[in-house]
Amino acid sequence: MAGDKTTTSTGASVGTGDKTVTFTDASFDTDVLNSEVPVLVDFWAKWCGPCRVMAPTVDAIAGDYAGKVKVGKLDVDENGGTAMRYNIRGIPSLLLFKGGRVVDQRVGAVGKSDVQKMLDAHI
Repeated sequence: MAGDKTTTSTGASVGTGDKTVTFTDASFDTDVLNSEVPVLVDFWAKWCGPCRVMAPTVDAIAGDYAGKVKVGKLDVDENGGTAMRYNIRGIPSLLLFKGGRVVDQRVGAVGKSDVQKMLDAHI
């Protein structure tokens, strides 16, 4: 859920912003594939340095596009089924879903302007 925090094995807290949703294998079809609005999914892991670098950008995008795009994160270590389903081989990976299918994607840490261009082309 928005605002949830996860504690890593080292005790570090990894949170999501107020507008950023946490997706799971169990909720993915309902929350992403059946969404009325486009959905940006950040496939990430707690141990991934570039994923941590992307976190503030993803959270900012979630706030900027609130009501137009649903933005969330899916931890690939805890939700391997969905990561395998979409052949996620490198993280961070951003997949944009619209109408239940992937319409755009980026792999690796990208800047906010790149994410904005990705979204603006589909809303």
